[in-house]
Amino acid sequence: MNPFTPLIGQPQAVELLTQAVAKNRIAPAYLFTGTPGIGKVLGAKCFIELIFADSKQQQTINNHPDLFWVEPTYQHQGQRLTIAEATAKGLKRKAPPVIRLEQIREITQFLSRPPLKAPRQVVVLSDVDKMAEAGANALLKTLEEPGKATLILIAPSPDSILSTLVSRCQRIPFYSLDTQAMVQVLQQTGHEEILQHPTILNIAAGSPGKALAYHQQLQNIPSELLAAVTEPPRTYRQALEIAKQIDKSLDTETQLWLIDYLQQFYWQNGCQPAIIQEFEQARKSLLCYAQPRLVWECTFLKMYV
Repeated sequence: MNPFTPLIGQPQAVELLTQAVAKNRIAPAYLFTGTPGIGKVLGAKCFIELIFADSKQQQTINNHPDLFWVEPTYQHQGQRLTIAEATAKGLKRKAPPVIRLEQIREITQFLSRPPLKAPRQVVVLSDVDKMAEAGANALLKTLEEPGKATLILIAPSPDSILSTLVSRCQRIPFYSLDTQAMVQVLQQTGHEEILQHPTILNIAAGSPGKALAYHQQLQNIPSELLAAVTEPPRTYRQALEIAKQIDKSLDTETQLWLIDYLQQFYWQNGCQPAIIQEFEQARKSLLCYAQPRLVWECTFLKMYV
């Protein structure tokens, strides 16, 4: 079975990576770029499956001794926690997760020994744009002398990381999926219900991962509230009541997402650009830590007027 079969809508990346293995021209370092949720992580896993094809035996790549996977972490009570681990523990962190200098040092230690079972070691750095400056500088030396290893850096764009890192990697671009590929991915992953939400699909802009995340966000909004905000208020009282419910029911992150949803919804339904602009002003106010209820009151009152 072709390891790249699950990767849909990325023929160029599949061709480049497949040929690299077939011709035994695997580069010391790759940079996978593209918007989140379009298959970069899956592409890395498929590529590793192909590299390790003759050495896996009964193992999966998840526990292969020649694979080292690095992702941004939080620091909590002396422990490093990934985003998934922090979410599972219910931790609310103010600072964003980062790839730390000590994680880069662990890569160096991992690469100090020869491969155990595969022809080469593989190191993956996910969300490398979230790497601390000290870590990025330390990574440069490893990229210059990787030994018998291949490093895969994953980032939204080349501009999001140091140009010195970019120059040492072979770039593998990933692209937003077309409509047919989006439908295929959502159907094969059992998320056909998202196809019934054109607003979600339009906001996702060709990213199945974003479509899944946005659909989950939609589930966090009470159906009665969603129905209320998707049409202009009929009275001043209704405008104030909607603002009150938003402030009471939704946290700030969900409120910001709701603005994205409403801008797309009203645009699809032939709304005047002035209403789209009111939502944009609401976003700016929320990001400036204005009182949310007041922000929404002003927004919906202007929509009524």
